[in-house]
Amino acid sequence: MRHVLASKAVFCLFIASGAVVYAAGAGDQEFSKGENLLKNKQYAEARTLLETGIQKDPSNIQAHFNLAEACRALEAWICAEEHYETALDLDAKSGRTTSYLPKTKAKVWRLREETTAWRLLHEAKALVAAGKMKQAQETLESAHEMGLTTEQQVLHQQLQAKLPRSLSGAKKQVSAGASGGTGEAENLDLQMVLVPAGTFTRGSTLGDDEKPVRQIYLNAFRIDKYEVTVGQYARYLEATEMEEPPDWSIMNQPQHMRRPVVNVSWEDAVNYCKWAGKRLPTEAEWEKAARGTDGRIYPWGNEAPTRLHANYGRKDWDDHLALSPVGSFEAGKSPYGIYDMAGNAWEWVFDWYGLDSYKKGPEKNPIGPAKGDEKVVRGGSWLYVSDFLRSAHRFNAQPMNRQFGYGFRCAKTP
Repeated sequence: MRHVLASKAVFCLFIASGAVVYAAGAGDQEFSKGENLLKNKQYAEARTLLETGIQKDPSNIQAHFNLAEACRALEAWICAEEHYETALDLDAKSGRTTSYLPKTKAKVWRLREETTAWRLLHEAKALVAAGKMKQAQETLESAHEMGLTTEQQVLHQQLQAKLPRSLSGAKKQVSAGASGGTGEAENLDLQMVLVPAGTFTRGSTLGDDEKPVRQIYLNAFRIDKYEVTVGQYARYLEATEMEEPPDWSIMNQPQHMRRPVVNVSWEDAVNYCKWAGKRLPTEAEWEKAARGTDGRIYPWGNEAPTRLHANYGRKDWDDHLALSPVGSFEAGKSPYGIYDMAGNAWEWVFDWYGLDSYKKGPEKNPIGPAKGDEKVVRGGSWLYVSDFLRSAHRFNAQPMNRQFGYGFRCAKTP
């Protein structure tokens, strides 16, 4: 885990250019000199000074951003990832409506994701050089899922060409799917996880509509390992000629094929699952798949969320770049190995919402009220704070709503 730096008060002055000038204090001299060196492209010297300053004042958000920029230029990818991440976390904890970051949060998120992709590509390069071809292939797949820039795609193709034919052929099939073909979309449709029959702990004491905490029995079911992606939804629209969701032309781009589709209503989700030979999960099925049988708070356990667990707390949809490619958060998997059940996109479930449905519902295979005005979405999204990531948290929404945060995954009876 990354070391989480303690947050403390930071005083700043915004000047006309948008730059942040901090009040005199520990580390300021190093920060000022480091920034000048960075502007002059003296990256190694800038890194040294900025690291020294951050040891004195670990709460300086712009210093972390500048250090990330220096490390990125030096191809010190882990350093760059860490300090982009720290800058974002400190800015989020500042509680201010005006960001301390010298660039928009969306831009900083993009820089972080590009840095992660570069790290993975260079790790794959080292694995190829060491003859570890299977590991190199897996690392290249992870990089590809991040969404590559043109420059990164060149290196990706060069490394792919060095893989044995059996591995490179498999990779080409995945690449074709991510570029708008059907290979990867079909593959994702098949990736479902079996949740065995049995009881689990449903609900919590933290919300009135989450009470009481009860042991609920469910029959076995299968559920998608990943949220339904833009690539999968594109294949569905092509086959059915159904109505496109709002802003579909923005979502339906090569760099978004592995990101969850959003802007879909409850009926859109139902129709897609039916077309795929599946159905929406019930609310109880969703909660069991998210938290397992041990009553954990989040899919990964009881540890408070971090940026390693889930995609949350962003401010702008940013033409769909606010969403992360599915499966990006290895540390955030549920006990059954299911990804993104916290954050990224809210997920429609089958049930009508009832404030007291947890009190009145049966203890075996509940499906919520017989009718209602609102449906249930679960799991939080890229936009919301960490409180919404709890696996027991319930949220009600009008079924016709098509929001930037509303997506889904499908389930199936074995």
